[in-house]
Amino acid sequence: MADALFLGLDVGTSGVKALLMTEAGAVEATATTPLPLSTPRPGWAEQHPDTWWDASLTSIRQLLAPPQSARRVLAVGISGQMHSSVFLDRAAEVIRPALLWCDGRTTAECAEITQRVGGEDRLREWVCNPALEGFTLPKVLWLKHHEPAAFARLATVLLAKDFVRLRLTETLGTEPSDASGTLMFDPARVRWSRDMLDAVGLPVALVPEVGGSSEVLGHVTPAAAGLTGLVAGTPVVGGGADNACGAAGVGAITPGEAVASWGTSGTVLAPTAEPRVDPALRAHTFCHVASGVWYVMGVVLSAGGAFAWYRDQFARDLAGADQPDMRLSEEAAAIPPGADGVTFLPYLQGERTPHRDAALRAAFVGLSLAHSRAHLTRAVLEGVCFALRDSVSILQELGLAPSHLLLTGGGARSPLIRRLQADVFGLPVSTVNREEGPAYGAALLAAVGAGAFPDLAAAVRRTLTREPLAYPDAQAHRAYQALYDRFRASYPASRPHGNTDPRIG
Repeated sequence: MADALFLGLDVGTSGVKALLMTEAGAVEATATTPLPLSTPRPGWAEQHPDTWWDASLTSIRQLLAPPQSARRVLAVGISGQMHSSVFLDRAAEVIRPALLWCDGRTTAECAEITQRVGGEDRLREWVCNPALEGFTLPKVLWLKHHEPAAFARLATVLLAKDFVRLRLTETLGTEPSDASGTLMFDPARVRWSRDMLDAVGLPVALVPEVGGSSEVLGHVTPAAAGLTGLVAGTPVVGGGADNACGAAGVGAITPGEAVASWGTSGTVLAPTAEPRVDPALRAHTFCHVASGVWYVMGVVLSAGGAFAWYRDQFARDLAGADQPDMRLSEEAAAIPPGADGVTFLPYLQGERTPHRDAALRAAFVGLSLAHSRAHLTRAVLEGVCFALRDSVSILQELGLAPSHLLLTGGGARSPLIRRLQADVFGLPVSTVNREEGPAYGAALLAAVGAGAFPDLAAAVRRTLTREPLAYPDAQAHRAYQALYDRFRASYPASRPHGNTDPRIG
């Protein structure tokens, strides 16, 4: 099997990435196709599932262009953005654009769910998580309340990666890591929650069967083979949620590990040997892609997405320049910690951890005539790190205090952001020899499903190596503690005018 390849596909928010991995873990080729994002109203975010499929086709075809041989691809694994709602009719046709994980329109539905189940204690018992706007179930109820004609056609609710697998294999299905983020699944018992579905009046037939993350859940159809270049009959495994696959892609699959990720959103994730639930429900409890493993995760809705928004709005002179993100980081590196008094609150789409408030909005606090773009850039990077530190603090409160953090995503590639995370968190940080994120984790699951490795732990051991730990600067960490306190004290600036909700997190 030395000549074998495994294809990993990541259906993200900003693009679909395809990757070819050898059995030794080397990345032979990658291809990424960008995706458009629709924001019809403030706080809303949509994508049409057909654009995910079209981008997947483009990325796979590019990946399999000569001299690659599709016959070497022994299996496919798919990762994808969590929570986003694919509404299908009985013919498996898309009813309307998907409401994304960062869509905040369902506040009323979240309150309805909490009331109908009898409060958050029941949510904790049934689904291990609170009712949040980003989750899938509130989106189903929003469709019922606001688009009843569309809801009348609804036969199946899928997630992003499962929709792409449906188009590849004509097989409906999902797996535990992604199902965990629907608010219809019980992560502790690894099954759909009949109690939850009954409480909101939805049939279990609405959701697909659940298989394993490395289990073969379908095979590439002749029609999909013609569109992609893959060989008909190629097995496609369950795959996983992007955060779980990203953790697998850096080897964070065992208790005691922790990983901080910068994608469009940002996360801090710690695997556990049993389902641990934050009593205040500020963090999420989901199933991992490794069998018999769960994780606790804090989520920042705008991490890399906040920096991309800032770059596009405040650095238009760098459009078309070589490595604009790196040039902005170099400007920020010349500014002292704390950005000479500027604080950025990165709540462009509301926030999950720890505030659980979709109405929050971003803010720059402390601006003066003396400040330059470089100060704002530094403040944006620090603000995202401070928001992620909220999640690190929750893990520590829950007794999941990590001894170090693995870094992945955009925050792993930038020397400045790596140093900022170490100094802000007060923890050593490390990276691994692969930087491809969820697509790499999906490829590892494909390799396990094809029998190249006995399990995911063996795949990780044989393909990943870690860089030496980079330790925080003690003096810088002390300085950032005071700056983190300033960040927390600035929180009221993010609350809409007239919002008197006292929750600080």
